[in-house]
Amino acid sequence: MLDLGFILMGYLLGSIPTAYLAGRLLRGVDLRHWGSRTVSGTAVYYHVARWALLPVGLFDVLKAALPTLGALSLGRPRGVAVAAGLAAVLGHNWPVWLGFHGGRGIGPFLGMLAVTFPAGALWLLGALAIGRLLGATAIMALLAIAGLPALVWLAGGPSEVAFGGLAMLGITVIKRLEANREPLPPDPVERRQVFWRRLWLDRDTASWEAWMFRHPGDRHRMPAG
Repeated sequence: MLDLGFILMGYLLGSIPTAYLAGRLLRGVDLRHWGSRTVSGTAVYYHVARWALLPVGLFDVLKAALPTLGALSLGRPRGVAVAAGLAAVLGHNWPVWLGFHGGRGIGPFLGMLAVTFPAGALWLLGALAIGRLLGATAIMALLAIAGLPALVWLAGGPSEVAFGGLAMLGITVIKRLEANREPLPPDPVERRQVFWRRLWLDRDTASWEAWMFRHPGDRHRMPAG
């Protein structure tokens, strides 16, 4: 029962919509209708206030770090701690309070890694920094998550974290393709293009600017070109 309690706590903490609350409190906006329409630190940075990215990001990290650390502190198996951290990722991506419309889970995943395998957190942060410099954050994040199990193996890290990395890869792929239930184009060719962009670029359009700077008055889904 205690183990299930940590996992449930992880999901409920992860479900706290930090970015959504920041948007509402600081600018009176609902991030579910702006830009990429993900409830994330990136959305806060571009549509709320740049300075708010730091507290929102830190809180998102803590949402997974706390249940993960709590499980380990009480002597629970490492697998339970990893599961509690991943539950926070699930809560962040599909928060019960927002109709399961959430973010991408990178912040909570960093929190779980910081507790269970700090080298993995540095690996992911480094990939995000390189992606930022190259203008390819989504690609680098996906590659870093996919490569995490190999890093764990090479570094002699916990096998539970390696399996957690594989689970995170599955969560990331599902979330990108699901895209908060953003509608798909009816044309089969365009639909395949959108699926590919969602998986690889984490957006529907070829233009990052067209995707990131949508407004509530824009069409629900921008053209794919």
